[in-house]
Amino acid sequence: MKFGVFDHVDRGADDLAQFYADRMAIVAEYDRAGFHCYHVAEHHGTPLGCAPSPSVYLSAVAQHTQRILLGPLVYTLPLYHPLRLIDEICMLDQMSRGRLQLGIGRGVSPFELSYFGLSPETAQEMYVEAFDVIRQGLVSRELTYHGKYYRYDRVPIELTPVQTPHPPLWYGIGRPDSVPWVAANAVNVVGNLSGPMMRPVTDRYRAEWAALGRPAEELPLMGVSRHIVIADSDGDALAIARPAYRKWRESFMLLWKRNSATIPNPNALFPETFDEAEATGRAVAGTVGKVRDFLRRTIDEGGLNYLLCRFAFGDLPRDSVIASARRFAAEVMPEFG
Repeated sequence: MKFGVFDHVDRGADDLAQFYADRMAIVAEYDRAGFHCYHVAEHHGTPLGCAPSPSVYLSAVAQHTQRILLGPLVYTLPLYHPLRLIDEICMLDQMSRGRLQLGIGRGVSPFELSYFGLSPETAQEMYVEAFDVIRQGLVSRELTYHGKYYRYDRVPIELTPVQTPHPPLWYGIGRPDSVPWVAANAVNVVGNLSGPMMRPVTDRYRAEWAALGRPAEELPLMGVSRHIVIADSDGDALAIARPAYRKWRESFMLLWKRNSATIPNPNALFPETFDEAEATGRAVAGTVGKVRDFLRRTIDEGGLNYLLCRFAFGDLPRDSVIASARRFAAEVMPEFG
């Protein structure tokens, strides 16, 4: 069992310079505490994501940390020129000395895609082609590719990643029918799902992995993310979590409300209040003992070998985030091996 951190890098303060400085201090604490990986989202035109350029943000993270793995979850591939992203991936893997984790996706928000002149239908085709180009470019010194959206002839590739053939892959998963591809390509997966809804995904992943004849100890990571706040009492933790969650959810829903639209995937819709999120297994705020019990249920229900903690969300102060992360690392993580 491993524990990582997921961060929307959602805006909690008006002073952006201080916001980024606080995030660097928080990430440095994650590094010292021994978390496995720091994952960041990519969003555009919304306070939900103040790291719209994950490469720029993670290059700073790499300089403030030593051991923790880091990566986008995910790069929205249709928004990038593949040749540019190949260079950025190689640079980040080199600057972090082989710590980059490569999350890939097509983008979940139709509004954000539309700001760049893309439709969801076009984005899916572009994503598939862009991923093919990037995989080839990371293992080649010269790239030739002829597709519908991208065409290249003998383009020299100067940079290379530290990790070969490429940094480990990550993918956001929501349905068991996506498992054959991720298992065949040894992709780590994260689901925005409850434990019982994640279980069919992890069960099928294990079955597909075994059918491929691969060792169980080399099984990729399969996880979910959860909002977590730890304090001396349940009441204190809930008092911290409730207003911060409200602000985070307002940012999460902003573009959907502005466009009078409904999120098409109900699994991606978070409850309105922290108490509802906790009741449905999507969050926890309380003492160390309460958090341990919550995680045992979450891990067992989902068949997980990875859990991503959301310690920083909404307008939680830096010190509150660091306090939760420290106590989690010292008093919760050791219970799970």
